[in-house]
Amino acid sequence: MFGCLMMVHEENGSPAAAWITRFAQPMAHARAGEAPGSVLPLDGLRFAVKDNIDVAGVPTTAACPAFDRLPPVHAAVVQRLLEAGASLAGKTNLDQFACGLNGTRSPYGEVPNAFDARYVSGGSSSGSAYVVAAGEVDFALGTDTAGSGRVPAGLNNIVGLKPSRGLLSTFGVVPAAQSADCVSIFARTVATGVDVLLACAGYDARDPYSRDLPLRREPLPAHFRFGVPDRLSFFGDTAAEEAFNDATARLLAMGGSPVSIPYAPLAEAAALLYESALVAERYAAVREFFDAHGDEVIEPVRGILASGRSYAAADVFEAQTRLRAIAQQVEPMWRGIDVLLVPTAPTHYTREQMRADPVVLNRNLGAYTNFVNLLDYAALSVPSSLRADGLPFGITLIGPCGSDLALADLGQRYHHATGLAQGALGLPLPAPRAIPGLAAPGAGTLPIAVVGAHLSGMPLNGQLTERGATLLRTTTTSAAYRLYALPGTVPPKPGLQRVAQGDEDALAIALEVWALPLAQVGSFLALIPPPLGLGSVELADGSWVKGFICEGHALVGAQDVTRYGGWRAYVASRATRVPTDSN
Repeated sequence: MFGCLMMVHEENGSPAAAWITRFAQPMAHARAGEAPGSVLPLDGLRFAVKDNIDVAGVPTTAACPAFDRLPPVHAAVVQRLLEAGASLAGKTNLDQFACGLNGTRSPYGEVPNAFDARYVSGGSSSGSAYVVAAGEVDFALGTDTAGSGRVPAGLNNIVGLKPSRGLLSTFGVVPAAQSADCVSIFARTVATGVDVLLACAGYDARDPYSRDLPLRREPLPAHFRFGVPDRLSFFGDTAAEEAFNDATARLLAMGGSPVSIPYAPLAEAAALLYESALVAERYAAVREFFDAHGDEVIEPVRGILASGRSYAAADVFEAQTRLRAIAQQVEPMWRGIDVLLVPTAPTHYTREQMRADPVVLNRNLGAYTNFVNLLDYAALSVPSSLRADGLPFGITLIGPCGSDLALADLGQRYHHATGLAQGALGLPLPAPRAIPGLAAPGAGTLPIAVVGAHLSGMPLNGQLTERGATLLRTTTTSAAYRLYALPGTVPPKPGLQRVAQGDEDALAIALEVWALPLAQVGSFLALIPPPLGLGSVELADGSWVKGFICEGHALVGAQDVTRYGGWRAYVASRATRVPTDSN
């Protein structure tokens, strides 16, 4: 059916070290009985899987030759991808038993960085990231417990999609820490990653942690709030720090507003993964094999797994309770932000540096990834820039469980705003695509144009935001309106009047269009006092939306402030006006 080539440790640091098993002929799903000319979602795409994911009839090693097992059936995700039309090119190298974040912990060789072979590729899904960045496949599967689906993406200029836990089945996957594991996706574009996600997502009763998970269907608002940790360490890497500052500026330009968030509780959650009884789950994942063949496991993986033996059951419950307490502590964070921004990896290390200090440097690479699965978040790593030294820098967007599609939408917009090429190929990004399953902006809402006290930052804007309204766009009316300052209104309000064609004093008036949830329209209308009301307003592009208008009688004697072009400019002029000396 297919031939294969086994890669060995003599390939250390070369591109060949990215593979453990490579097929001479790609494996494809039999398509007997399908209608002629039928097209499947992933037709024409080639993929690879990390070698802790089962492929029927092909050894699964988890990068430990003595562990070698021959699975009779495919892992659930492999089966679904083949049925979706993708063809499988082989199995990739990894940090042994998915224990590591750097890509040097494998007897099958150290996987190089796709941009500079002296540097680590990131792990544990090192091979999967490399073969995508190098263009050897279109996408690849990894796994992610502590950041293994994100760190290699950030270090190789590709996309790393870490789904909400339970969204993809882990049946047929050798676990690292089963309750915190998920299958992850590497691709050169967000759109491809989402195609793969939707092709293999779904409940699977064979996976004890699988769940029928509803995904958020609304995109993030046009003006979104992104959390930034109040303390960040780049371990002396000024190039990475500058790249992160540039990323923050780019999100600002895209409509984001930064919000400082306390990082200490997230860091404490991250530390529990390796520095508490939770590490016992890593030992439990391979206990039978490890107890019989521990000397076949390489260091420092052996030491990490062995440390799990020293904990009592009570210690595990204590660590789980502490983790739940941290989750309760940080939950209010999401009331003040729409998404959390972190560096995918805070620095790059050479393979030589990693060999010299494998535990500390590995921990540094996971400084901003370890907490995500423990706290049940979704995450997406996207390329951000190429540093002056030619090495990639990536950011990770993190959201609550089920926010996968919303993160993908923002991540795709961000990725295309960078102007970067695909992976290490030098090819331009293809045109962005709509994220399937995500509602269009404003769906299920009523667009309302506001021109005065309800504008962003104005006194009555809270009447919109407290009802869940989101800002769709900033624009103007058509050039057929006048604006008046209504006397005696508290807070001060304007009146907008559409005038007859040919009125030389009419102008386009600045406004904002907000999307108000339909269920909140009634309560909002009840707050509008006379002489104001809700009518129809013509926008600069000729379209019409509902908006504030004013009864004509209230404009008699009102000050015409049309010349300012908008209420905000008029209010600003009053604030800066110098009083006249009356003496």
